[in-house]
Amino acid sequence: MSRVCQLTGKRANNGMAVSHSHRRSHKLQQANLQWKRIWWPQGKRWVRLKLSTKAIKTIEKKGLQAMAKEAGIDLNKF
Repeated sequence: MSRVCQLTGKRANNGMAVSHSHRRSHKLQQANLQWKRIWWPQGKRWVRLKLSTKAIKTIEKKGLQAMAKEAGIDLNKF
């Protein structure tokens, strides 16, 4: 599985590492992804998702069902 948040679609960002002498080299800035088991009340079961930490905070605010609906994801497949 690739390093992509399953709800928000966050992925790596291309960036530059800049040294003290200002020499620049390419680097990947990976998203902060975590495997998380979240209780899904409508389905009455646990759902295991790979989420960014930003998505975890948003789920606490909006709820899992609303986030999945916005992302167009069917939680029955997880």
